[in-house]
Amino acid sequence: MPTATHTDNALSNHLLAALPAEEFAQLEPHLERVTFGLGDVIYESGEQLEHVFFPTTAIISLLYIMENGSTAEIGMTGNDGLVGVALFMGGSTTPNRAIMQSAGNAFRLGTKPLQIAFGIGGIFQSILLRYTQYLMTQISQTAVCNRLHSVEEQLCRWLLINHDLLQTNELVMTHELIANMLGVRREGVSIAAGHLQAKGLIKYVRGTITMLDRSALEFAVCECYQVVKDEYDRILGTYISKNR
Repeated sequence: MPTATHTDNALSNHLLAALPAEEFAQLEPHLERVTFGLGDVIYESGEQLEHVFFPTTAIISLLYIMENGSTAEIGMTGNDGLVGVALFMGGSTTPNRAIMQSAGNAFRLGTKPLQIAFGIGGIFQSILLRYTQYLMTQISQTAVCNRLHSVEEQLCRWLLINHDLLQTNELVMTHELIANMLGVRREGVSIAAGHLQAKGLIKYVRGTITMLDRSALEFAVCECYQVVKDEYDRILGTYISKNR
C-alpha cells in the first residue's frame, strides 16, 4: 500500500492532482509506485494490459513497430497524462509498444480498481475520457508532422515536448534513439541537430542535448507543437490549470 510520500509523489501527475480529494482517496490505496530505466518496455504490441500508468518523473513513448522492425513514435506521455487507455475504453490490448523514453517514476493502477472507479463516473471518468480525446489529437498531429514537415522541424517539436515534461534544459538521448522515435534515419537527425547547434539553439555533447534558446526553438518549430499544446489546454485546462 502506498505511503504518505507515495501520495505526494502521485500528485505530481497532473491528472491525479486534478481529482477531488474524495475521489483521489478512493484510488490512493491501489496506486503503486514503480521505477523504470531508460529503454524499459512497459508493454508490447498485442500484450494483455493489466495496469494504467500515471507518470510523475518518467516519459513514456508510444511506438508503432513495423514487420521489418522499424519504429515510429505516435505519442508521448509524461506527468501530463497516462498510458493504457485501452483498459477503460473497452479493450485490453493495443497495437503499439510503450517504452521508457526518459527514466523515472510512475504510479500504476490495476484493472479492477480502475474499472470500478471509471464506472462510478465523476471527475475521474471525465478526466480519463478527455485525456483520451487529447491523445487522439496528439497521435493524429504526429502522423501529419511526420509526413509533411522536415526532420529539423520534427526534432524541434520533440525537444520542446520533452522540455515541457521534464522541466530541464538537458536531455540524455543519442541521435540513434531520437531517430527511432521519429521514424527517420540517424543521419537525418545528426544533420538536423547540427543545424540547430550551428544556430546556437542547442548543444550536443556525448549523448546529452542541452537547450540553449527555447524561444528560438519555438520560432523554428512547425505548427504541430502549438496545435497539440493548445488542444491539451482546451480539453483539460479546466481541471489541470490549478495544478500546473
